[in-house]
Order: sequence, then C-alpha cells, then structure tokens
Amino acid sequence: QLQLVESGGGLVQPGGSLRLSCAASGFTLDYYAIGWFRQAPGKEREGVSCISSSGGVTNYADSVKGRFTISRDNAKNTVYLQMNSLKPEDTAVYYCHVLWDGVDYWGQGTQVTVSS
Repeated sequence: QLQLVESGGGLVQPGGSLRLSCAASGFTLDYYAIGWFRQAPGKEREGVSCISSSGGVTNYADSVKGRFTISRDNAKNTVYLQMNSLKPEDTAVYYCHVLWDGVDYWGQGTQVTVSS
C-alpha cells in the first residue's frame, strides 16, 4: 500500500529552523516528482516547493524562496524540506504529495507552528 508519512514539525520561535521529512512506503520515490504543500487555518492549501525525480530541478513559492530548501535521498526513499528563518506566517500543516499512476497521494501532514 502506497503511503507518505511526514515528520519533523513542531513549535519554533521566529527565526528558527526545522527540517521536515516525507518518507515513502509501498513504492519507490526514484521516478516521481514530489511536492510540499501547506494549509494554514482558514486558508486554502498552497504549494510550497517541489523537486524533480532526479533532484536536479526544484521550485519554490515566492514566499519561501531563499529560506526553504527541498532535497531528496532516493536511497532512503525520503524527501526533505529544510526551513530556515521561519516566520509566523509559515505556521501551517505541511503535507507532501505525489502523483502516482494518475492518483494524488497525500501524507497525513505535520504541524509547524512559528510563535514566540
């Protein structure tokens, strides 16, 4: 059964850092682009970053450029999101996503709260 599991969220002060992980099971990540999305209370889910299957191409939302870095370790079947210089507006539930065989798969999400 295909599954994505996010981890690494938590409570951090403004200016702090977190690294999120998205571990896949039931399939091999190697051939798929992976995206990170987030959803804040009362807002729609938005794209944060994505990475190509090889890791050679990455994209970021303007709001996180220069602060977040997406990477992948295909040997560990895991994608990461390094988040630095966090701001209160980064507070949200973060999800990873893969489009596999024409079907959208999402993890359960991990809560990130940026607050002093």
